[in-house]
Amino acid sequence: MLRYLGRRLVLMIPTLLGVAIITFFMLRVVPGDIVEVKLRGDGGSVTADVIAAERARLGLDQPLLVQFADWMVGLVTFDFGISMWTGRPVVEEIGLRLELSFQVAVMATVVAVLIAIPLGTLSALFRNTWIDYVVRIFTIAGLAVPSFWLGMLVILALLALFNWLPPITYTPLYVDPIANLSQLIWPALAVGYRYAAVVARMVRSSLLEVMREDYIRTARAKGVFERLVVMRHAMGNALLPAITVIGLEFAFLIGGLVVTEQVFNLNGIGRLFVQAVSRNDFMLIQTLVMLLAVVFITVNLIVDLLYAALDPRIRYK
Repeated sequence: MLRYLGRRLVLMIPTLLGVAIITFFMLRVVPGDIVEVKLRGDGGSVTADVIAAERARLGLDQPLLVQFADWMVGLVTFDFGISMWTGRPVVEEIGLRLELSFQVAVMATVVAVLIAIPLGTLSALFRNTWIDYVVRIFTIAGLAVPSFWLGMLVILALLALFNWLPPITYTPLYVDPIANLSQLIWPALAVGYRYAAVVARMVRSSLLEVMREDYIRTARAKGVFERLVVMRHAMGNALLPAITVIGLEFAFLIGGLVVTEQVFNLNGIGRLFVQAVSRNDFMLIQTLVMLLAVVFITVNLIVDLLYAALDPRIRYK
């Protein structure tokens, strides 16, 4: 296991290097100049000398290979540079928002797991009964209803019933837990509903397939209680595909909640990504892409390790 873990960590290096190369050079191909947008975007009139000076200050007058080398050195030394739009360090721009997005992703994942696994299990064990039909309607509705639209309905309901609106500013958990949870529990529920629907359907399908296996029939033939058959023999294997979905959805939530963040007035990573793209802030975009790449790679590694923990037959050699 340690050798497998070490090999996976080493393979992260060429993967991240490939992401860095593609991201850097693709951004330079996209039309648009951040200096033009920044200085002339609102109809301002500036001379060519001012634009040239600003490009020199941002290092955009250097050859592409020199810019790429400087950025890679910064990545290795954890110096992610300065935002080309705000002039603040990229670490500060991301750090202010990563905590919020990470907490929403964790809360949505907890909500989804607590809802999806019991519902998916009940739907599989009581197949083609009224319980199964209710669960399937619940999950299909979760897949059909967009999270942002559900969030708008939640806000309208809270406004009508409790005169509550999303706060303007974000309150960290360590500052005021009650204010923090009262603000983030609603987007977590709105996102977690769709999340739970995906995972519940995966658990149902996997458990139905596992319950048809020969070793399940053997356990039943030996007189093992049905509860033990399900919990001890079936659930471990049935949860393997669900864990993959949970991991991928969690990684997506870190930077993919653009519209939901807009609805609930959350200044998270998704909104920052959109702002950086609209402003052609190359330095910020590059760091955000690398951050999401690291998150996806790390989540995939954790999922693989959980596979081995749940299924003793899996041995990475």
